[in-house]
Amino acid sequence: MEFLSFIIPVAIVLLFIGLRVVDQYERGVILTLGKYSGMREPGLTWIFPGIQQMTKVDLRIRTADIPQQEAITKDNVSVAINAVVYFKVSKADDAVLKIQNYTEAVAQYAQTALRDVIGGTDLDTLLAERARVSNDIEAIIDSATDAWGVDVTDVRIQDIQLDQNMRRVMASQAEAERDRRATIIRAEGEEIAAEKLSLAARKLASTPGGIQLRTLQTIETAAAEPNKTIVFAVPTEIFKETQALSAGLV
Repeated sequence: MEFLSFIIPVAIVLLFIGLRVVDQYERGVILTLGKYSGMREPGLTWIFPGIQQMTKVDLRIRTADIPQQEAITKDNVSVAINAVVYFKVSKADDAVLKIQNYTEAVAQYAQTALRDVIGGTDLDTLLAERARVSNDIEAIIDSATDAWGVDVTDVRIQDIQLDQNMRRVMASQAEAERDRRATIIRAEGEEIAAEKLSLAARKLASTPGGIQLRTLQTIETAAAEPNKTIVFAVPTEIFKETQALSAGLV
């Protein structure tokens, strides 16, 4: 009786001490005398106090910031770039048994991968194809973290900064490109206008009285403004014919 009176209270105490609750977004990794012995699903569970140890692992998506990194692009341009990594634990047992701190490990590996990818990318590609560069970084990190039971879901480049000299060079280049396009557009417009004028002149020349009609229309338009002075250029042949008629009459 004395033995039972001792055992029952101890069992009750052990029962309550060993109770654990695993949340829906967690998994419990169990070590029995230091050896992996299984995993617990969400809900109420029990472990043997002093014999077993349970480590809870959060399976929700987490983020790791990549602090601003100085890197040299493929075309030898210095850039300062930062990013953020989205990841989650896919295998709770591997995340506990194979890596000491998977969050820190992901962040450190992401910094190295970012510098490696930037080093193999020229500046124009980095600025124009930021999403593709992010995907390349994600693929490198994900392939390394698979062994840790971690799945990298996304990588986003947040900011790309250039030094002041490179900004001025790019601004000058952009201005020169705008001027070049404007010149081409003006030249194309003048070419089209010349073609239209040439076509109109040919049609007027081939139409009887077309030139005279167009001249009268021009004179009418110019005469609408009272401040205009209109000077007519009369061909010399008209004066010659007028003189010849006058001499004949005399």
